[in-house]
Amino acid sequence: MAEARRGDPRLTEQRNPRSTRIDQLTTQEIVDLVNAEDRMVAAAVGEEREQIARAIDLVVDSLRQGGRLFYVGAGTSGRLGVLDASEMPPTYRTDPELVQGVIAGGLDALVRAQEGAEDHPEDGAAAMDERHVGAKDFVLGIAASGTTPFVHGALERARELGARTGFLLCTYPSEQLMKTHDVVIAPLVGPEVITGSTRMKAGTATKIVLNTISTAAMVKTGKVYGNLMVDLQVTCQKLQDRGERILVETLGVSAEDASRLLGESGGHVKTAIVMQRLGLTAQEAAQRLDAVGGSIADVVGDLASKP
Repeated sequence: MAEARRGDPRLTEQRNPRSTRIDQLTTQEIVDLVNAEDRMVAAAVGEEREQIARAIDLVVDSLRQGGRLFYVGAGTSGRLGVLDASEMPPTYRTDPELVQGVIAGGLDALVRAQEGAEDHPEDGAAAMDERHVGAKDFVLGIAASGTTPFVHGALERARELGARTGFLLCTYPSEQLMKTHDVVIAPLVGPEVITGSTRMKAGTATKIVLNTISTAAMVKTGKVYGNLMVDLQVTCQKLQDRGERILVETLGVSAEDASRLLGESGGHVKTAIVMQRLGLTAQEAAQRLDAVGGSIADVVGDLASKP
């Protein structure tokens, strides 16, 4: 991470010299300009690889202790946190309480901006109390500018309650921020194409970071076999089809047998794999998985050892 620089203004509020005449460009030129700026995002996130890895280890430690992951933000930052959290249950069969998104202004703010909701640190603190945040939890504050009062209020209260905390921002972090939190992630994507419109590069960087954190945490807590989504929750025809295809690939069975196994396992791909590989009932397979914390490789071996 680039060191915090005293006196530097927030990058998220600076004017981008490459887009000062964007209102005079052709449509194709605007597309090319935005695309050129977006190419900087992945590299900026890559510069924060060590901090992202640190955040993942903190999350995994919390989850293994029976704790939870909270994302806290306002506006775009809050919406991205809620989005990432909401995708965990269908993708990895997690309890909806395991990963939670907290947005200033509540759920109404997901679809309609709640002006001023981000300005109240006491509301952020109250959100932590309402969710009974404690010592086993990890709370990640998200604020592109690094200054959102709601987020700071939530993190301060979370720390008082014993939780470990992190901060994700897209400008230079202050020394105080670095000292306060267990991890600070600061991808410096630079000024936005439209000044202050942090739903653009900063939003994209935030999405990439959250994707990485939650995906890696799920991998390290046994939700993935090889690179297959074996802990998915079958809730629709698309996921039913994906589950059956995973069974066909990992077990070498027919599509008909895969469908039968998935039904017998209660729609749980991991259980179905263990049932077939070890000749167990669904209950026995589930017990074997529970005994090793859900890590399928610890029960049936690495994916490379498939029949």
